[in-house]
Amino acid sequence: MLEKINSPKDLKKLNEEEKKQLAEEIRKYILEIVSENGGHLASNLGVVELTIALHSVFDVSKDKIIWDVGHQTYVHKILTGRKEALKTLRQFGGIAGFPKTRESETDCFNTGHSSTSISAALGMARARDLKGENHNVIAVIGDGALTGGMALEGLNDVGFSKCKMTVILNDNEMSISPNLGGLNKFLSKLRTKKLYTKSNISVKKIIWKIPGIGKPTVKIIQRIKRSIKQLIIPKMFFEDIGFTYLGPVDGHNITELENILRLSQQVQTPVLIHVLTKKGKGYEIAEKSPDKFHATGPFNIETGEPKKPKSPDYSKIFGKKLIELAEKNNKIVAITASMKDGTGLTEFQKQFPERFFDIGIAEQHAVTLAAGMAKEGLIPVVPIYSSFYQRAYDQVIHDVAIQNLPVVLCVDRAGLVGADGETHQGLLDMAFFRLVPNLTIMAPKDFKELEDMLEFATNLQKPVVIRYPRGGEDKNIKFEIHDEINLGKAEVVKEFNIDNEDKPIKEKVTIFAIGKSVAKAISLAKEIETNSEKNVQVINIRFLKPIDRDCIIKALRESQKVITIEDGTIINGLATAVKEIMAEENITNVNLETHACPDKFIEHGSVEELEKKYW
Repeated sequence: MLEKINSPKDLKKLNEEEKKQLAEEIRKYILEIVSENGGHLASNLGVVELTIALHSVFDVSKDKIIWDVGHQTYVHKILTGRKEALKTLRQFGGIAGFPKTRESETDCFNTGHSSTSISAALGMARARDLKGENHNVIAVIGDGALTGGMALEGLNDVGFSKCKMTVILNDNEMSISPNLGGLNKFLSKLRTKKLYTKSNISVKKIIWKIPGIGKPTVKIIQRIKRSIKQLIIPKMFFEDIGFTYLGPVDGHNITELENILRLSQQVQTPVLIHVLTKKGKGYEIAEKSPDKFHATGPFNIETGEPKKPKSPDYSKIFGKKLIELAEKNNKIVAITASMKDGTGLTEFQKQFPERFFDIGIAEQHAVTLAAGMAKEGLIPVVPIYSSFYQRAYDQVIHDVAIQNLPVVLCVDRAGLVGADGETHQGLLDMAFFRLVPNLTIMAPKDFKELEDMLEFATNLQKPVVIRYPRGGEDKNIKFEIHDEINLGKAEVVKEFNIDNEDKPIKEKVTIFAIGKSVAKAISLAKEIETNSEKNVQVINIRFLKPIDRDCIIKALRESQKVITIEDGTIINGLATAVKEIMAEENITNVNLETHACPDKFIEHGSVEELEKKYW
């Protein structure tokens, strides 16, 4: 079946059994590709039938489907002419792992972060109505994304607007980690409606056939049903705010899905279709461990084990050190926004369950929750991916920094992260955090310095940002010396060589670097000294804020050339800080060379490929 499908038009020609066969072939195809390339597996396996049904009922040449987060669009890409291209999934120059409008007109909106689809869909639906057009607009959102405040803001506006559009709630009881919180409990109650609806239909059919009293009895029962419905499902939230609620429906039954999707087209007001799916469907190993296979590197299909053994990384080192600090200080608490495993907090939760808080996909709430805890004397540590800290910027400013509260903001996945592309690269955090008064901004050169910085931060009694990259240390560089961490003080990790009369030094070069870039600075220094008569020192800046002005000014005055290296955007990071000092001190006789990512959004590819292109 898969060989016959090159566009949604081909899909519409298939009968029910052929679509079932196609679903199984798509699962096998995705499994083969992701096991080689890595990617988001469990979420895509869970939406195969739903995606087939969507493309069978709707016409994506005019209808708009907005996929929340977008990591579950591999099936959509296969069905919209990118079947062969999927073999290049997440590879440099290949197809992206998320919807990209530049790839296909059927990707009508770029997504990558959660909870945005409903707002975008409503915007498109309102634009459609203002332009007098006639097409369907559908937002597909997972239950985990409903914990994001923006999703609730969107639902509120859609329900009030009475605008014709459809929200498909893909309910698999998972986000990245298992869903938690009040909304998950609410959805659990809605899931019971499936049994209630089936029994209700059966009883109605029997009573309807009774001569004379059938129809009146059914009407009485329908009134009673509405009362019972409120007992079984106490808060019909979606209907109360203005949606027509349809479901729950089996998300792996293509016929049922197509029927309910066609029914939704007849409703002229907002519709919410509640679809029940299983994350990892069809691959038993992923079904049992959907969180492990949410996003995965290449793996062995037979065993589910990674093809490359996992080595220590910054997230694990962070988690281990936090446990050590928490054992000594009972004021330390940890907060995660549904990223317990990814940020290294799994063991912390086991050891300190009462001091661990997973608040779901709600980064804004996470930061202000931490501020409240800090105001009452606790020391909250909040690890969030760099690209997701963007979502909580106002809370960092308004709730943490203005009050100067001792919250430790750990920025995981800082710098280039690779295969997830523009929406996930962590290039902006140094630039936007540097603007905020009262923040201390640090970045470690290796694991040991991360541990030292974390201990320093939990004792500082001020708001601190610690940024660190995805993955491990540079295996080619081993730092033997680790100076004590002092606020705002840099560290000289390679000094100038002593002048030799037989080989006079013609030029002194200083390399300023921060975070993982310090290892690259050491490599560059060795390369320069090997290939020239230049004398090079390397300074680990450590603190972007407060920056070590005295150290930088001294180096500027004794060097003929200065190089800055940083794993962030060229704007408002280390290079900008050095330029500001040069301007303020009127230092004009130094040749300045900068290495950072350009002022653009960086595409997907391996970190090594992207560094080679942009550094």
